This record gives sequence, C-alpha cells and structure tokens, in this order.
Amino acid sequence: MDNNELEIRNEGGSLPLAPTADAFSATSSAGDDSGTAFAETRSKTVSQVLTASPSLPTRKAPQIICLTGQMAAGKNFICSQMEASGFVSLDLDKTAHEAINLCTPEILQAFGAEAEKRGISLLNGDGSLNRRALGQIVFPDKELLSRQENIVYPKIIQITTQYIEENREKSVILNATVLFKTPELLSKCGKILFIKANFLKRLYRAKKRDGMPLRHILARFKSQKNLFDEYKKAADKFNIPIEIIKN
Repeated sequence: MDNNELEIRNEGGSLPLAPTADAFSATSSAGDDSGTAFAETRSKTVSQVLTASPSLPTRKAPQIICLTGQMAAGKNFICSQMEASGFVSLDLDKTAHEAINLCTPEILQAFGAEAEKRGISLLNGDGSLNRRALGQIVFPDKELLSRQENIVYPKIIQITTQYIEENREKSVILNATVLFKTPELLSKCGKILFIKANFLKRLYRAKKRDGMPLRHILARFKSQKNLFDEYKKAADKFNIPIEIIKN
C-alpha cells in the first residue's frame, strides 16, 4: 500500500466485498450508504484511523478539508465520523441544489427555448424548478452543461464562502464530488481526502441506496472514472496534499 493510502478494515481483515442483506437490515442514522450493522463495523476502525494517523487532519488547528470520491465510495460515512470528532461539514451536492433553485430565473431564460423545442417542462406543478428535466437537457451536452455551471457556480461559491466564514474558528469539511471545478474553493483547502472503494462494493451500495436502474448507475460511474486524476492535477497546481482512504 502506498504511503498516502489508508485502508478502512474491520478486525478480521478487509471489509467484505458484498455484505449480506442482514448487515443492511436497518438504515444508518448518519444517512450513510450502508445500514447500521455494517456502519458500526466500519465506525470503530474509522475512528481509530482518524485519531491515530498523523497524516489525517485533526480539529486542533482549524482547517478546511475537501472530502471527495466517486459515487457510493462512502463519503457521507467518513464525513459523519469526522463530524463526531468535532468537524463541521457542508454538503456541496445540497448546496448545488440550493444554488440551482436560487438561479431559477436565469436558468429558465438560458434553457427555456431548448426545453420548449424538446417538449420538456422545466417547472414542476408548484412552480419550482424541475432539476431532473434540466439534467435531461444539460448533461448530454458539454456546452449546455458549461452554460449551466457558469450560472450556478458563482452562487455555490458565494454560499460556501459564507459558510466557511461563519465557521472560521472550526475545522470545515467540504463534502463534494467535483470541487476541482471551483478552484476558488478548492484552493482554500489544506488537504484533500479522496475516498475509494472497489467497483463491486460501490455498485452494491449504489443499487441499495438509490434504487436507480443499473444502466444509470454505470453511466454515472463511467462519468467519474477520471475523478482522481482531476483532483491530482488540482492538488499539484495548488500544492495541496491528497490522501487516499480505501473504504
């Protein structure tokens, strides 16, 4: 194992590749990818890693940590363990949803004609933005996706910067999949924690958690296959240490 890789293990060795259904009989209160029984097995070991490893951040000196990884790698679980150790966190996926809602007028102006041409309604019955419909338009087209990001990312940066300022005396976790796309935020981080899990384990978790069709999960996996490389480039650019945690 490389020096910058830590592996989350239970007392009997590596975690099982595909846990039994009994291990997922209850839902974790932390909102993790897995259920309580499996989460408790990992919780003990993660706590040991967080407290024993000098290479992982502690909360003695306030700092900003980017916590990232591919779909169903276990980011939320690791985040919950760090929160239990005194960190505060901001979920950038939820922040992005908030930003999209705040930018609804600009989004309707930018994509209304395209939606009408495709026979897609960008508004729900209650007048709120239909993010799923918006995704059908922008995700297959890099140019349209870039247009949406140019609208939404400034608001994400504003919300996140405000959160960091409000918690400036605390260590902050930015729980985000694509923080490298906002260098204004990534450059504030003192460390990147990249959570990894093997393909079958992630597939099992994603199917159990999200209930998405297999083809959609695999498409999401494919879109994130170069995620670590993107973070490695950003880490080199901003001279940020990057730590791999195998979960």
